[in-house]
Amino acid sequence: MEGGIEREQLLGELRSRVADERVIAAVAAVPRELFIAPALQRFAYVDRPLPIGGGQTISQPSLVAHMCELLELSADDVVLDVGTGSGYHAALLSRLCRHVYGVELDVELAEQAARSLELAGIENVTVVAGDGGAGLPEHAPFDAINVAATATGEVPAPLEEQLAIGGRLIAPVARDGQEQLVLGRRRPGGVERTLLDPVRFVPLR
Repeated sequence: MEGGIEREQLLGELRSRVADERVIAAVAAVPRELFIAPALQRFAYVDRPLPIGGGQTISQPSLVAHMCELLELSADDVVLDVGTGSGYHAALLSRLCRHVYGVELDVELAEQAARSLELAGIENVTVVAGDGGAGLPEHAPFDAINVAATATGEVPAPLEEQLAIGGRLIAPVARDGQEQLVLGRRRPGGVERTLLDPVRFVPLR
């Protein structure tokens, strides 16, 4: 695996921020270099976002790990990953649940994500090229939904509607010029939302 020293430094930093050891183990197990361009692989274990083409980025590992932890996943959960990009976020999620459905609007990125996941030996992720804002109603309800692109104003209603009762959704939302993570929990009477950290993602298209 690439970047042994940098990788160990990254894992050490994550242990001070992430309490769920399963998430740390997922970061340790997934080779991030497989999800970025060869020219950038020397930065695979630096805690920073990187370009992946098509105007998209792969988020920094600490943010991906934080979002995975917030979803409180169990081994039997089925997860929807919106804005799959290069597939790295879906790869981490796959180590924490039963199956991940990834949706990516850019067809080339979706195909590359599928190839990278295969190279990483990950078999419980299905990548679909399509409009993530519409979700995947044919596979709903989902125990958790991860959104890795910023929605304007509100989380798209179809995504909240595709959450199972008790399901969790994490998404960046832009309001009044600011982007924040929003954590939603589906209750019988609707979705309860909590505003969390300020973040920056590419827009949800």
